[in-house]
Amino acid sequence: MTDPQRPVARHARASSSALRIFVPIGIAVTVLGIILALFEGAGAATGAGSAALRVPPLPVTAQELPVVEIQAAEVVDHCAEPAVQQALASGDDNAAVAAFGGGAAFRAAVATGNAPCVDLADPVRLWLVVNKLRSLSPAEYAPASLGEPALLRDSSAGPVRADVAAALDAMSDATEAAGLGPLALGSGYRSFETQVGNYYGHVDELGQEGADAVSARPGHSEHQTGLAADVVSCADGCGGIYDFGATPAGVWVAENGWQFGFIVRYEASATASTGYAPEPWHLRYIGTELARAYHEGGYQSLEQFFALPDAPGYAD
Repeated sequence: MTDPQRPVARHARASSSALRIFVPIGIAVTVLGIILALFEGAGAATGAGSAALRVPPLPVTAQELPVVEIQAAEVVDHCAEPAVQQALASGDDNAAVAAFGGGAAFRAAVATGNAPCVDLADPVRLWLVVNKLRSLSPAEYAPASLGEPALLRDSSAGPVRADVAAALDAMSDATEAAGLGPLALGSGYRSFETQVGNYYGHVDELGQEGADAVSARPGHSEHQTGLAADVVSCADGCGGIYDFGATPAGVWVAENGWQFGFIVRYEASATASTGYAPEPWHLRYIGTELARAYHEGGYQSLEQFFALPDAPGYAD
């Protein structure tokens, strides 16, 4: 039963429920309005500069790059020079190398393709390169003239070119003066026919692969040019070619042979390039200027010297 003196609380309860519903909504709306206002204010404050805020400015150094002046290097056409043309026409290879500016300049011109007048396949020239990929042309080529070196030699060694013979004699005199005894020629010029017998004798003994590692096929031999010489030491009687590299004379020749125009053609470090086992006794004459450039440049094969492809095997 209701007490007539006690106020009715229905309206008070209804008011409390409304507050619980609308106050949180009001707070949320207010917060949302504040957030929107902040974003609008930020947009108004930055305006068109907002893009600059998104993309940082370039560093000062990137905006102030120095001006680079590029100058084209003049390519000298050595082959057009009268001195080069005259030397080549006369067959004076040493004069031709000198006309290029010396051995290093000659090598650089050939290696970069700037000397079309220099034919590395010409068997008459000191700069000839013959290997397993570069055969002699013609295959039966023979030097026009050969000379006998004065140094001690095996009677079956054969002659060499006259300029090679003179260089061998001078080098032998030098080893003897150094107290290392004279040198002897173990093998010089071999004709195409001689190389046929020599190579196939190795094939019979070692098989095709073994023969290719120690002997050139006919038409691919440096000995056929007269520019190659297999030498031996004669300090205490003449030894064999296989002993030469370990003798004092062999060591001396490897270090000093360039002064007389010779290089050791088949070095141990170059087998992957030449395809031949090491032959410290096999000397190749290229003339003093080219030999100096070869030595000073630290080259280990003629292929490397003239920037030619390696030739570890035959094409066929």
